[in-house]
Amino acid sequence: MKPNAVLVVTSLLSILLLTLHVTDDIVRGISKAESSNIALLVLTVLLYGTLVLAERRSGHVIMLLVGLFAAAMPVMHMRGVHYPEIAKSTGGFFFVWTLWALGGLGGVTIMLAARGLWNLRRR
Repeated sequence: MKPNAVLVVTSLLSILLLTLHVTDDIVRGISKAESSNIALLVLTVLLYGTLVLAERRSGHVIMLLVGLFAAAMPVMHMRGVHYPEIAKSTGGFFFVWTLWALGGLGGVTIMLAARGLWNLRRR
């Protein structure tokens, strides 16, 4: 499999897990369900960059941001005061598993996007 194809897959999986995690945050009352479409605009840009701009420098930068968002999610939540309570609550397994998966996928996505940017620089 080409390295860029792996990058696209890890980026898409990260986006999927990010949307599931944000949904879980809203259901638990951690984040507010707002009528603002800013989150949808951000999601659209992340998906467009991953799917349409994957071979371009701008696509690699967007996928690098996806990786950063994914890797930052466990850091932000695991330092929270209510993390132990949420982990023990109903649905806590999914919440914690999603954080671990986001952290791992985010790290790999960052490395692959940085490598892709480095390779594009050489062209």
